[in-house]
Amino acid sequence: MLILTPTLHLNRPSGKVPIEIRLHQPLPTGASWICNFEIDWPEVRLARHGVGEDALQMIGAQIYTSPYHEDGSLRAYDREDGDGFPVPSNLRDLLIGVDKMSF
Repeated sequence: MLILTPTLHLNRPSGKVPIEIRLHQPLPTGASWICNFEIDWPEVRLARHGVGEDALQMIGAQIYTSPYHEDGSLRAYDREDGDGFPVPSNLRDLLIGVDKMSF
């Protein structure tokens, strides 16, 4: 069951390209839980999962290490920089805008 479907926007000369993210309801797996997610990049749908508290950070890591973030064309907000997801501590130097203040 889907629990969150945020959409990022990839700014291209031809206009904005939606990048949909789908986060599924966590499922118990013994002492922890697993959370499946997908990111619809323009060239491929990335399907992964996180275990425990890592799922949102895994999404953030995929976003913040993407070539789209690197070239500055990926946005979650119209007026603020940032993509709206936390990242693991070893990637925090990549955070921008409101994400830098929030995570």
